[in-house]
Amino acid sequence: MLTPYVTVDADVLDANLRSMAERAAARGLALRPHAKTHKSPEIARRQLALGATGLTVATVSEAEVFRDAGDVFIAYPIWPSPEQTARLRALTGQVNLRVGVDSAESAEALGRAVPGLEVLVEVDSGHHRSGVAPEAAGAVAVAADKAGLTVRGVFTFPGHAYGPGRQSLAVADESAALSEAAAALTAHGLDASVRSGGSTPTAGLAGGTLTEMRPGVYVFGDAQQVELGTCGWDQVALTVTATVVSRSGQRFIVDAGSKVLGADQQAWATGGGRLLDCPEARITALSEHHATVVLPDGHDVPSLGERLRVVPNHVCATVNLADELIVVTGGEVVDRWPVTARGANT
Repeated sequence: MLTPYVTVDADVLDANLRSMAERAAARGLALRPHAKTHKSPEIARRQLALGATGLTVATVSEAEVFRDAGDVFIAYPIWPSPEQTARLRALTGQVNLRVGVDSAESAEALGRAVPGLEVLVEVDSGHHRSGVAPEAAGAVAVAADKAGLTVRGVFTFPGHAYGPGRQSLAVADESAALSEAAAALTAHGLDASVRSGGSTPTAGLAGGTLTEMRPGVYVFGDAQQVELGTCGWDQVALTVTATVVSRSGQRFIVDAGSKVLGADQQAWATGGGRLLDCPEARITALSEHHATVVLPDGHDVPSLGERLRVVPNHVCATVNLADELIVVTGGEVVDRWPVTARGANT
């Protein structure tokens, strides 16, 4: 098989899926995993079979791919253009659909586009991306209700947990923000029964005011999650198989660059990815078709032509660059899963 290619260890994947399902059940939380990580109906079916109440997606086109899940939440403040309106209306006849809303203006536009559509009000709990301040959630919910939408509660993304030592603070911020936002909805007589949040880095601490959590990366793990302490190397299910094509001293090059691994690298990360079988190595540079790997002194440099397993920094980007996932069990290829939602960005 030509390299580079993306490999998924089905045994590790299934163990990760079971572990998160059990964690959510033990905390009394609904699990609505984010499918933007795996983009695979095969993996979605596994999640649902283990008790997930539905899926989270990032775009309308992802919702279209995963409509067979039966219950889909688009965790994004959609602006309903005419094209999006037609697609949302079609989806409401195919799946139990919810979307995010974070302004009175978008609520009014959604109400005109898809009357009765279920919405959750997005709250900024510290990540400072989309979402309103917790105290403003009531006003947005009132606008949504007046526009003919069906308000079901509030949600947030504690994305500021993505950094060493930030998880506990992010969980506290999330809980406080959702509590305040839910109280604001209740004060206006509106439904706040859904309080949705969570992420892979915070899943181990999830609880409090949450009723639902939406982790995504947990299915595969990646170098970021290992560095954050969220998972160990034995929980990394997805790697990129790459070939050593050049070497010099303690430095060598593999044939998987940013067009395969993705270029996402947080400032705190120790490199552009890691090697599963040699975690001490560091990817010090990524070109489009090259990854530069440096080994500490004393480590044997792999031979030209040797194949290695590379762990991406951010696995979501890697999957979106792949056409298919090569599935292995016990080191043997057993299946190929198409990345059905690849490029589903609209």
